This record gives sequence, structure tokens and C-alpha cells, in this order.
Amino acid sequence: MGQGNPEMGGAERCTFCAEPPVIRLSEPDRHLCAAHLICEIEERAARTIRERELVRPHDRIAVAFSGGKDSTALLLILSRLLLSWDDVSLVAITVDEGIAGYRDDTIRAAEEVTKKLGIEHICVSFTDLVGDDLDTLLVGRETNACSVCGILRRKALTVAAHDAGATKIATGHNLDDEAQSVLMNTLRGDLPRLVRTSDADSSDCFIPRIKPLADVAEKEIAAYLFVQDLFPFLPECPYTRYALRREVRSMLSALEQQHPGTMRNLIKSKRAIEKQVDRSTISEPLRRCRQCGDPCSGELCQVCSLRKSLGK
Repeated sequence: MGQGNPEMGGAERCTFCAEPPVIRLSEPDRHLCAAHLICEIEERAARTIRERELVRPHDRIAVAFSGGKDSTALLLILSRLLLSWDDVSLVAITVDEGIAGYRDDTIRAAEEVTKKLGIEHICVSFTDLVGDDLDTLLVGRETNACSVCGILRRKALTVAAHDAGATKIATGHNLDDEAQSVLMNTLRGDLPRLVRTSDADSSDCFIPRIKPLADVAEKEIAAYLFVQDLFPFLPECPYTRYALRREVRSMLSALEQQHPGTMRNLIKSKRAIEKQVDRSTISEPLRRCRQCGDPCSGELCQVCSLRKSLGK
């Protein structure tokens, strides 16, 4: 981490003190020691929460907590930032998709972290939701893994958050995730998804979703946890090899390496497009699913459509 390390650019001291740096950040260019990195990340998350008014008095926030690095950082940061908010509470919700050789480890990690932080922890499963685990549901349709999993995971999280009395659902989406989503939706030509903002779409039909880490890069989150000895060394989901996001992630990472600022510029472009588009003209009006009654844009919601295709 000292002189000669490309990440440090040869720096021997933190920009703000005499301690050795652990990371180099840009915009503006600076080197941060462990203590100043922790302050930087937590202050940035606090600014995102404040400027976008993501948390309000009397909120009960359900944190989507997989046990991985992003959700671990999110839960830790929220537990610290909201410590002084007497009227705001946290509950961690872990969704057990039922993935052999993967999910058991992450659930154990989630249980350890929530116990250490003293935060209520709820675990829900796909089996509870649809009667089978993900591995069983995907037999013969593995290439659809991320689509099937995403639909069911959102539903399981929403049900659990509703049952827990949550007013907001917080997810650990970081800057890299947001930039990847912009590029994926652009590649798909999906304008409605491109301009959709989960924290703004807060009609009475949905529990609003918030992303306090949306301005924090993945490498910054990893470093934030690593210097506190909290980085979870866990296996990667075996189904990611089928995901478009994996290809987009590799491409964007390479572009960011060669052209720093690429990811932030993508997100700036999305926000500029949002200001020019009237969402009401490109989005389907909300209806009620004729099978379960949940709000949706068609006759059937995504979950009921999926159930139908799976013969459930």
C-alpha cells in the first residue's frame, strides 16, 4: 500500500493526516488512511440520505441483507448513521433462495453480523413463497436463473418487509450496480426501466425502495469493510455465469480502468434523460393482478405470470 503501489500512486501519507493510505480516490484526487476512508464513506451515504430525503421520522427500514459485502456495508452504515434517531428502526431481511453450496454460507454470515450489531433478523425462503427452492425451479431452465430469481426475491422481500411493518426497503446497490443497470437497460432499449427511480415511485401501492450507497463505488465498499476486518469472503452465486450483468460488469470495469469517471458519466446521462422524459407517457397505468390482487401493469403480475409458466 506504500510507495510504488499503483493504487496509491506512490503516496506515503494520507491526504489529511500522517497515517499510511489504504486507497486512492478521484474527483478530487486524494489518498485516504483507514480512518478517513471510513469517515468518507459514511459521510457520503449520509449526504445521499439527506439530499434525497430517503429516511424520515418514524420510518422502519427493512434492509435487504444477503450477507454479502454490499448489504453488510449498508447495514453497518445505517446502524451507525441512524443510532441517534430514536424514532427510526432497522430490521434485516435475508431471502433464502435455496441455492446449494452458496446460500448456507451467506445466511450464516448474515446471522453473525446481525447478532453482532444487535439488529432484528428475519429470514424468508422461496420454498415458503412458491413451494420449491430455486435449484428445483430452474431444472431445465438454468439460463433464466437471474430473471426467475429476481422476480421471486423481490416478492419475498416485499412480503417480509410488509409483515415486519416496514415503511422503506433499503438495498445495497452501489455506484457500479447503478451504472451497470443504465447500460443494461440501454442495450435492451428499455426506456421505462432506464428512467424509473425506485425511491421516487412511492405510490401507496408499494413500499418505497431506497439506495443509500448509490454514490459509493464497489471498490470503496470493499476497502471500507476490509479495514474494519468485516469483509465477508463468500462464494459467488453459481448462476451468475448466465447473467447479462456479469458481461456488462466486466466491460464497464475495464472502461472505468482506462477512462476513470465512465460509470459516473453513465449515471449523469440517465439523470439528464429522466428530466426530459414524461414517465406517464411511457409507463403502463397500474392495475391489479387478476389472480393475486397485487399492483401491476398487465393482467397478471410478474410473480403470477412466473407461477403460471412454472406450473405452480
